Amino acid sequence: MVDLSTVSPPIALGPLDGRYRAATAPLVNHLSEAALNRARLQVEVEWLIHLTDSGALPGAPALSEAEKSYLRGVVEGFGAQDIAELAEIEAETRHDVKAVEYLLKRRLAAAATAPGVVGAEGGPTVLPGVGEIVHIFCTSEDINNLSYALTIRAAITQVWLPAARGLVEDLAAMAREHAGAAMLSRTHGQAATPTTLGKEMAVLAHRLGRQLRRVEAAEYLGKINGATGTYGAHVVAVPGTDWQAVARSFVESLGLTWNPLTTQIESHDWQAELYSDIARFNRIAHNLATDAWTYISLGYFRQRLSAQGSTGSSTMPHKVNPIRFENGEANLEVSCALLETLAATLVTSRLQRDLTDSTTQRNIGVAVGHSVLAIDNIRQGLAGLDVDRARLDEDLEASWEVLGEAVQQAMRAAAVAGARGMADPYERLKELTRGKRVTAEGMREFIAGLGLPDDVEARLAALTPAAYTGLAAHLVEHLEG
Repeated sequence: MVDLSTVSPPIALGPLDGRYRAATAPLVNHLSEAALNRARLQVEVEWLIHLTDSGALPGAPALSEAEKSYLRGVVEGFGAQDIAELAEIEAETRHDVKAVEYLLKRRLAAAATAPGVVGAEGGPTVLPGVGEIVHIFCTSEDINNLSYALTIRAAITQVWLPAARGLVEDLAAMAREHAGAAMLSRTHGQAATPTTLGKEMAVLAHRLGRQLRRVEAAEYLGKINGATGTYGAHVVAVPGTDWQAVARSFVESLGLTWNPLTTQIESHDWQAELYSDIARFNRIAHNLATDAWTYISLGYFRQRLSAQGSTGSSTMPHKVNPIRFENGEANLEVSCALLETLAATLVTSRLQRDLTDSTTQRNIGVAVGHSVLAIDNIRQGLAGLDVDRARLDEDLEASWEVLGEAVQQAMRAAAVAGARGMADPYERLKELTRGKRVTAEGMREFIAGLGLPDDVEARLAALTPAAYTGLAAHLVEHLEG
């Protein structure tokens, strides 16, 4: 039997890099190991430039624009060859961040023969001589926390948020299109006061939108303050520099929020907050998936076969299975499990540092990936639905008992207004409706015998289940956008 672990090219162990790669591939550019190493290289480069620009290190040479461009080009051009070279270095160092440091020092040395790389005033480049400034005053976590903040921010803003916004927009469009489509409600699974399909979609869109705004407002924190967050080595080596100001300006130059109080690690609280918000979005999307599945089972939605795939069931050809919603549901559960674990564990680090976060954070891409995959599936599922208005009407017409609420409340209001004979409205409607099928004729006959004021009786006699939707159609207008 062939050992599949030896097959080339390598076979993916997980579904996000295998079966579902097409949906989650954009995250590789941000949350893969290679993307993390590129971000580490970026932070090292920018720290070198920042120190030489700021004058924080007396005697450090100023870099020319050509030299800065060369350094940033090392990051921008980071690709397959660099990844392979970095892996070779790490095999020797047995330390991922140290390997990045050594790679950058190699590139500094190579600058001497790189075309167009000149120093200040057109002189020889100084880059081969600044190797000891690389990683100066940094512990690995100084580089890592900033790199994770950059990569997570990019993944959320460039991949997850656009996908999530797309889902909310799709749902809001459905809500507006079907704002007036009367539908029998089901509370506790039982026939209840009618609503509209659009209003129910709007509720979910509104809930998801609130969570989107929380994610959009997320802070991405960072620090660069040494081995235990004290600037100890900084102050001893260069006591005349305001190291807090240098650290703050550097973190903020990366577009991050400076965290002034940390141990060796940045505390990751912002990550926990972000993952909790995404998980909450996931949970609401899960509710959407299960509701859509249920509406399909009730016949309120019909699925277009072309939108779901060519095969519904392997053995029952009549079926079109709601696989998009089921797939979305399952992937949201996996995503939430990981996100909630991340949120719970990343906020704890023993004393000044332990390495539990190192392995944990390497699963951020998996957690976000399952959410992106689920969102993609649910959007495809929604795009393949048609509303069966006849089926909606059929259920409403068969449920005249739901008007019992309207009649009861009208009796109460009439009693308050001075009408006589309105006693015990709940009990009287319960006797009429509980556990019984009520026809249109039976409901109207009951209404006629109540002795209601003429205008109230006329209003109730004209009421039908399909018309008993209150302000549902107008409530959709509360959706933003």
